[in-house]
Amino acid sequence: MYEKDDPRSSLATATAPRPDSGAAIAAAQYFDLHRLAPPGAATPDARTAVVRAQNVVLAHTEARTGDDLDNGTLDGELAVVVTGASPAFTVVTGGSTRIDTPGLVVVPPGASRISVHGDGPLIRLVEAAEPAWRDRAANAEAYAADHPRVALLERWPEPVGGPAVRFYPLAGVPEDPARFGRIFRTRSFMVNFLPELDGPRDPHKLSPHTHDDFEQLSLAVRGQYVHHIRTPWLGDSSQWRDDEHVRLGSPSLAIIPPPTVHTSEASDPEVNQLIDIFSPPRTDFSEKPGWVLNADDYPMP
Repeated sequence: MYEKDDPRSSLATATAPRPDSGAAIAAAQYFDLHRLAPPGAATPDARTAVVRAQNVVLAHTEARTGDDLDNGTLDGELAVVVTGASPAFTVVTGGSTRIDTPGLVVVPPGASRISVHGDGPLIRLVEAAEPAWRDRAANAEAYAADHPRVALLERWPEPVGGPAVRFYPLAGVPEDPARFGRIFRTRSFMVNFLPELDGPRDPHKLSPHTHDDFEQLSLAVRGQYVHHIRTPWLGDSSQWRDDEHVRLGSPSLAIIPPPTVHTSEASDPEVNQLIDIFSPPRTDFSEKPGWVLNADDYPMP
C-alpha cells in the first residue's frame, strides 16, 4: 500500500484489511467550495460553503474585515483551521483570543463568535449532530441515513485542564520524515496539515490505500489535485462504479468513503497543499509516538 520510505507503511492499519461487512459502499463526493459560496457575495453567510460527512460539518468562509461569524451555542467543541491565507481574527467566548498565524484553534462547547480583522479563508469544523449546522449542509441529503460502513462519533476524553480556547500554531513545528504531516486532534476531530508541494506529485510514487471504517475529508487549500478513487467490487454488480479521476482546484473538498481505494495527486505546476480531516480522531495515527503534536492536551480513550 505504501512505499517503504512513507511513514504510513509502519501503521498497524497498513496490514491486510479486516473481513468485509458486505454493506453498500457510499459514493465519493466532490465540492468546489467557491462554486457553492461565491467569494464575492455580500454577506458572510453567502460566502460560507457548508458541507458535511458522517460525523463532521465543514464550513468554509471567505471572510472579510469586519465580519462577525456567529458559531451558535454548541454542545461539542469547534475547531478553526487557519491556513497561510487566513486573516487575523479574534475568538470571543467568555473572553477573547486573537489569532494571527496558521495553525489549529479549538473552541470549547458553548456560545462563541469570530471577529475578523482581514480578508481570507476561515474553515470551521463542528460535530455533525449540531442542529444549527447539520441542516445547512449542501449535501445534507447524502446523510439522511447513516452510512453503515462509517463508525459513528464517540467523543474522546476531555482535554487535560478542562475546556478552554487552545491554539496550536504551525510555526516552529519541524519537518520530520518519520512523521506523516503535522497532526492535531480534539475530542472529535483530527486535522493533518500536509506539507506544501512544489509542483506536481511524481506519478510513479502515488500511495493508493483504503480505510476500514472512516471517511477522509481532503481539503485542497492551494493548487490542484486529481483524486483517484476505486470502488471495490462486491457481489451485487448493480453497486459497481467506474474508477474516478476527478480534478479539483482550490479551495475544494473531497469526501472519500471507506473502503474505497484512493490516492490524491498534486497536479499544479506551482504550490499544492492538502489538509486531511477525520472524525473521530484516527487511532492508528494516535498510536504512533510523536505523530500527534497536541497529544498531551488531548488523551486517547
